Amino acid sequence: MAVDWKATLNLPRTRFPMKADLPRREPEVARFWEEKGLYRAVSEWRRGRPRVSLHAGPPYANGAIP
Repeated sequence: MAVDWKATLNLPRTRFPMKADLPRREPEVARFWEEKGLYRAVSEWRRGRPRVSLHAGPPYANGAIP
């Protein structure tokens, strides 16, 4: 007897897709950014401001990387 566990989960109902499906979706996102000129707008807004670097590094929850 198979149990339908999906019906027992309390998940939000959103229009946001639960599957990334990047090979299909990424070109759509890139096209949207191109059409709206978002990269250019962000670049213009950042011009003259100091650079920001995000380092994803130690400490790691499970210890140092050998």
